[in-house]
Amino acid sequence: MFEKNQTELRKDICEIGRRVWQRGYVAYNDGNISIRLSKDHVLATPTGVSKGFLSPDMLVVVDMEGRQIDGHLKVSSEVLMHLAMYRERCDIAAVVHAHPVYCTGFAVAGEGLDRPTLPEFVVALGDVPLAPYAPPSTPLLGESVKPFIKDHDVFLLANHGALSIGSDVYQAYHRMETLEQSAQISFIARMLGRENVIAPSEMSHLQNMRQSMGLTYPRDCLTFAPGSKSPVNRGEDVNEATIEAMVRKVAERLIQEMGRS
Repeated sequence: MFEKNQTELRKDICEIGRRVWQRGYVAYNDGNISIRLSKDHVLATPTGVSKGFLSPDMLVVVDMEGRQIDGHLKVSSEVLMHLAMYRERCDIAAVVHAHPVYCTGFAVAGEGLDRPTLPEFVVALGDVPLAPYAPPSTPLLGESVKPFIKDHDVFLLANHGALSIGSDVYQAYHRMETLEQSAQISFIARMLGRENVIAPSEMSHLQNMRQSMGLTYPRDCLTFAPGSKSPVNRGEDVNEATIEAMVRKVAERLIQEMGRS
């Protein structure tokens, strides 16, 4: 039925579920994870199951209207938000939704993470918008994010949690991990009484770095390639190793500059 062997993709979702649970990004049956299998089908987590204890046979398959077509458990009703993301951008191949404590704290406070605090966060994430509150488990939740989806890869959901997307489920998860660290550092800086931001004169350099990595917009989509990778016309393939190398380079440069000061 499907255009790609699901075995490894099911294992990937279970692995990411274990990671978000172990890091405290979800409690009990919070959160949901999905991977786009093909143009018409999405593999997703079921409702009522802890993400830390998923097994491949628990996962379900839905079509792009949310109709369940495979799986013995019931799909999470919040898959509708995932489907809205896939419909808006064909370069999205995975979605992770979780409730990391610091991210969710900012979302409850009604604040996005749009202040440029660390170069690594600016390059990896850009600014992080706050989508307005919408009732969970309804199509309105996806609608609340749609105004931001063309220009962002991570989002805070007002009074709800956080959402990240990626070209595979690991990239989506890593963005969630970076987002939560960013929120935690911003929170600590504010508790210390000052959150210094990067000067506007320095931002063009960071934006150029984002552009060289293919992380800016617009991104032109080609035909969809099913599985954990999706079609993006970025000129050069950008993977996690590239991002990690860039982060190390930025950190080394900052250390050198501090040593000269």
